[in-house]
Amino acid sequence: MAADKRSSLFLVIVWLLLPMGAFGQDLAQDTVDLDPVEVAAVPMSTYAYGQRIRSLDLSDAAGPAGGSLGDLLQDRTGLFIRTYGSGMSASLSMRGTSAGHNALFWNGLPVNSPSLGQADYSVFPMAGLDQVDIHYGSAGALYGTDAIGGAVHLTTSLSPDQERRTRVRSRLGSFGNWGQEIRHQQRIQSISFRTSLYRNVLSNHFPYRDWASPDTPVRYQDHAEVQQQGWIQDIRADLGKAQVLQASLWLGEIQREIQPVLGSVGRDTQKGVNLRAVVDYIRKGSKTTWNIKTGVVHDRMEFNGALNLTRQALLAVELDWKPSKHWQSRSGVRYSRIQGDLSTYSHSEQRIELYQATNYKPLDNLGFSLQLRQLVHEGQSVPFTPGLGVSWTFLSGPVQQWEVSANASKGFKVPTLNDRFWMPGGNPDLASEQSWSKELGLSQHFADHHLEFSNRISLFHMSVDNWIIWLPEASFWTPKNVRKVVSKGLEYFMEWKLMKGAWGLAWEADYAWTRTSNRSVATGNEEDLGKQLPYVPRHKLQLRWTLTKGRFSGFASGQYTGQRFVTSDNRTALPAYTLWGAGISQTFSWKESVSGTVGLEVRNLWNTDYQVLQLRSMPGRNFQLTIQLDL
Repeated sequence: MAADKRSSLFLVIVWLLLPMGAFGQDLAQDTVDLDPVEVAAVPMSTYAYGQRIRSLDLSDAAGPAGGSLGDLLQDRTGLFIRTYGSGMSASLSMRGTSAGHNALFWNGLPVNSPSLGQADYSVFPMAGLDQVDIHYGSAGALYGTDAIGGAVHLTTSLSPDQERRTRVRSRLGSFGNWGQEIRHQQRIQSISFRTSLYRNVLSNHFPYRDWASPDTPVRYQDHAEVQQQGWIQDIRADLGKAQVLQASLWLGEIQREIQPVLGSVGRDTQKGVNLRAVVDYIRKGSKTTWNIKTGVVHDRMEFNGALNLTRQALLAVELDWKPSKHWQSRSGVRYSRIQGDLSTYSHSEQRIELYQATNYKPLDNLGFSLQLRQLVHEGQSVPFTPGLGVSWTFLSGPVQQWEVSANASKGFKVPTLNDRFWMPGGNPDLASEQSWSKELGLSQHFADHHLEFSNRISLFHMSVDNWIIWLPEASFWTPKNVRKVVSKGLEYFMEWKLMKGAWGLAWEADYAWTRTSNRSVATGNEEDLGKQLPYVPRHKLQLRWTLTKGRFSGFASGQYTGQRFVTSDNRTALPAYTLWGAGISQTFSWKESVSGTVGLEVRNLWNTDYQVLQLRSMPGRNFQLTIQLDL
């Protein structure tokens, strides 16, 4: 039955794709080219003075493509991803917060699960994505609930150019892993569209040492297969007079054999279908930009036969106004409706958010940003959420710039549906988690004819009150607002690029030191006071070197993840580990119509035996061959 459904889905996708690729060429012959006008919504980062936002390089030169969003963040940043195994559930920990304290957006649409309050970063493949932006630190005033620790933004964007492009990519890896992607983009008169299809299979038949059995024998993973496929459709219509209508649809399906913990013979299975759709109308004037957004998120998850459904619908209206070179302002209202039909409860709710952000630049090198947000949740006002930031470029010359920045903000997180209504144990009287964050940053940028160099250091301090934790009570567990957590630390990022003739050399380093501590705990857990939170490494370091010459590129990367405590009293810990990887790629062309790339990558180069989470085996040394054709 599952195979029939997948076949039907594939046929529908192919049927929809054929008119675009097969008939689009005939239609294009009778069209008249129009001069496109670039119209885009004002990015939210515009109002993030004093905060760090990093955009990841997704170009082919950065390494052979493949993997999930979780893999990308783990390999390319100082962030820590809590993964339950290769291709298994993965969640983000940013600045010591839990998985539910970080918001994930796709084209401006919040996609965190309303039942769990978090996102699974393993179900977001890199296929079809154009940009990944990371907003470090509390961003509740800008983005709303769930953004206590930070936010990640995924973007698909269509440029209004006339070029027709088709890309086919295949990957073959160790342990029975492979993947395929196809992407076609075209413009017909004022309509641009792009269709992306992908299919990934992770057999995960890798050897591992079973530390939970006597004599720690070497076994082969036999219950961790993942099958994933999906369709992403982007459409852009240029309406004239600086107006754009753009829409994106993402339909994804994943089936997983849940990898058992060491020493277990569990055979859990999980099936999920995710539908995400968003439509934006943008109208740009001389001083104003209107953005009307509507979207839906439908998640269907079946775990061992138990069905859980959640749905979110959103409608937002924003006005960005720039009356002078010194002032810029954004006002908006967002309405959300959430419906959860889970195995133990059914509940719906509505949310209305009013928000305002204002920039003031009295000088060209000095800017202030004020953000305000008020959420009305089920008719009740959630605590008011303000934020204030400043950036000052105190040294600016033809070669280098120095900037100091600071911000303070308040964040909040509404309890999840599971926290309030799960049976048994849900607690409808839970209060919203609240945070206060402070950050101080210093950044420098240097550039001359051949060398470009930049670095940034940030100090942060965050206090979270009413932290929700599930505790045993009678014969079941229940959530309570019993914990206060303080997180403080340092982040350092550096990158430099050297170009000399046909040669290019780049190096980047991303380091995070995070110290968390419990300041209040539940009765009976006094031993947890002052201790580091479980699975928050104090040290995470990522390094990457890239070399390019003509059609050739190569890279080497390394990451160090420090010790992680398993228990709240810090009596049990997992050792630190270091992973290395490397890869090479070569571009080629055939005649004038075909070009491509061939790449080979090796991961876990020294075959390190490590665990990200306790008793969850991870693959050893493995290889991936990637072939890409651009038509």
